[in-house]
Amino acid sequence: MLAEMRIQGLGVIDEATLELDPGFTVVTGETGAGKTMVVTGLHLLGGGRAEASRVRNGAEKAVVEGRFQAPAGSPAAKVAEEVGGQPDEDGSVIAVRTVGADGRSRAHLGGRSVPVGVLGELAEQLLAVHGQNDQLRLLRPAEQRSVLDRFAGDEVAGPLRAYRKIRDEWLRVAGELAERTRRARELARESELLRHGLAEITAVDPKPGEDEELIAEARRLADADQLRESASGAQYAVAGSPDGDPDNPGALGLIGEARRRLAASEDPKLRELEPRLVEAETLLADVGAEIVSYLEHLEADPTRLEQVLARQSELKSLTRKYAADVDGVIAWAQDASARLAGLDTSDEALAALAARRDELAVELAGYALRVTGARVDAADELGKAVSEELTGLAMPHASVEVVVRPRVAEAGDAQALEVDGRLLHAGASGVDDVELRLIAHPGAPALPVHKGASGGELSRVMLALEVVLSHSDPVPTLVFDEVDAGVGGRAAVEVGRRLARLARSHQVVVVTHLPQVAAFADRHLVVDKTADGVLTRSGVRRLDESQRVVELARMLAGMDSTDTGRAHAEELLAAAKADKESVPVVRRRAKRR
Repeated sequence: MLAEMRIQGLGVIDEATLELDPGFTVVTGETGAGKTMVVTGLHLLGGGRAEASRVRNGAEKAVVEGRFQAPAGSPAAKVAEEVGGQPDEDGSVIAVRTVGADGRSRAHLGGRSVPVGVLGELAEQLLAVHGQNDQLRLLRPAEQRSVLDRFAGDEVAGPLRAYRKIRDEWLRVAGELAERTRRARELARESELLRHGLAEITAVDPKPGEDEELIAEARRLADADQLRESASGAQYAVAGSPDGDPDNPGALGLIGEARRRLAASEDPKLRELEPRLVEAETLLADVGAEIVSYLEHLEADPTRLEQVLARQSELKSLTRKYAADVDGVIAWAQDASARLAGLDTSDEALAALAARRDELAVELAGYALRVTGARVDAADELGKAVSEELTGLAMPHASVEVVVRPRVAEAGDAQALEVDGRLLHAGASGVDDVELRLIAHPGAPALPVHKGASGGELSRVMLALEVVLSHSDPVPTLVFDEVDAGVGGRAAVEVGRRLARLARSHQVVVVTHLPQVAAFADRHLVVDKTADGVLTRSGVRRLDESQRVVELARMLAGMDSTDTGRAHAEELLAAAKADKESVPVVRRRAKRR
């Protein structure tokens, strides 16, 4: 639940703190005092859109801070843990939203800076705000379907998830089939070019790095005489004359002579140098042996040179067409093979795609029927539950029915699906349209709620719907922003009574202008506005019983200064208190499965 909310620099509110308790809290105040800023603050805490126009004139920023009670292990606590947020000393989680005068927004959760979307995830577990805009949104067919699915719970959600998964695959296969069929000639030409290139490369059969190896080999073959002369000269310099001519002993002979002279020396320091000459002699002997081996394998082979040059010509014919080097040609061939596999436009390939599309269509139609069946069952329950609530909201003769009907596919619909012998539009949410209809009294026609209900009746229908849905919703805190608009008299009393009963299973916060509703609250907050001729400021304070009487009297008819008005307010409070005490505690219903 929401334990506390602090607002700074938001609209007309300079600074205010709302301390909230479990049960029913009402927020009232004069028109323009800033009651809606309380709801705006809650929207911001829930990750709603930030607007610079909401920042108080002259303020650098607006700050909204909420302290939520989220037990360890709860979904809300897990949201904070996943982003590294830390609970407060009392175990609560603190969320902060800051909006600068330049429109920039920042969010913090549990002391950590987080994306605004994280606050939205937190709010999904803890908070639901309902206002007049929500009522208007619920008049849309898509929202009415969403409401029904929310009420139905897993009975619709389970098959709907499977339906969406199969639908994505069905659309993909159908789209691929249509694309291949439409581009068959173009793809056939591309396929032919790819096959020709692969055949040419396969015939040459290049090996990785082969072009570099051939360049080196060709250079050796072409320069064999020069290389032999260089290697022979080096060998002569290392080993000396091959016939043992003492005048040309070579490096090895000279080192041998130096060793003998040092070894025969009487000076120990000279003898110490002799081992180092041994090392040099060994190294020169190794080099000489390698030169000999090189000379033995170095041959001037015109035939092999001709073969190498011919192979280079073959490889160059490929590198001119497909890539800069042989490795690039091999990579092109691999890519071409993969591309060719996806360009199969043969009759067999198209037939296989069509068969897969039809197979998926049958499976998809089966899930669509399951979704429709679950919706029809839930629609009957939802209609009865909302009708029962209307009886308690001073509409005893009215009833609501929820109609689930198939959405027939139009001509040329790319998402047309045959379901139970009919072509229906297979949208992301199934093949159904859902409509809420109001029967104002027995014998009256069932009309769409936006046509069959007056403003006050529409508010009560939507409130009844929210009350019913709240029993299926795990969110602990419900906020209602003037959902009682257009309601008065006895109906207003019934709205207050319903909200009070809802507060037995939820934390309920209501912004209202109706005294009949405010009288049922467990605690009363009022938004006050003051002006000094330069600036207008608003704050929030909690009312005691005597102050509640004055506020209710003001709300009744601006009669807060008269005994009659106060007497009427006291009577209203007493009646509401007696009504709440006469109603047993109703346990929260489990969510439908």
